[in-house]
Amino acid sequence: MPRWPNSRMAVVTGITAAILTLSACAPDTLSDQYRAGDDKGYIAGDGSVLEIAEPDRGEPITFTGTLDTGEVVSDGSYRGRVLVVNFWYAACAPCRLEAPDLEATYQTYRDQGVQFLGINVRDQAATAREFAATFGVTYPSIIDTDGAAQLAFAGQVAPNAVPTTLVLDREGRVAARILGRILDVSTLEALIDRVVKDPE
Repeated sequence: MPRWPNSRMAVVTGITAAILTLSACAPDTLSDQYRAGDDKGYIAGDGSVLEIAEPDRGEPITFTGTLDTGEVVSDGSYRGRVLVVNFWYAACAPCRLEAPDLEATYQTYRDQGVQFLGINVRDQAATAREFAATFGVTYPSIIDTDGAAQLAFAGQVAPNAVPTTLVLDREGRVAARILGRILDVSTLEALIDRVVKDPE
């Protein structure tokens, strides 16, 4: 077996030690969680909130999908109304925890014309309907096992964790994002309130 000169070995050893040190100091990012391949079954967000001022919002999101009821919907189905979009799936523990809060918020705002739409990123329709029945969720969800709806949102404000909740303005532009479980429902309410007050 060839032997390296001591000077070369020292350089390689130093580089390896530096990489390990940097890795140990790196923050626990979403990509790190994904690469870790642990068995929790989801990439956890931290509940952080991103709010986008009206002049800075991107282009309207265009999407289409089939609901768990079999109905086909698109962005045009919601245009002119504030829309809350929640990315979820049934086996995701934070999704189960926040489901009652999302439903309660939907009931609070539906009379103001605010719509809610789930985007189920993993399950078949029967599983999504069973989840809705178990947790009392009455708004529909797109079954997005092919990832088409997720892809439609990825170019604007990507839903990088499950769950993720977006608030779209009446033009269909992303106005706010909560990355991860909604920890305080009043945060979501405040985001919705501000978008509802946007000039029409």
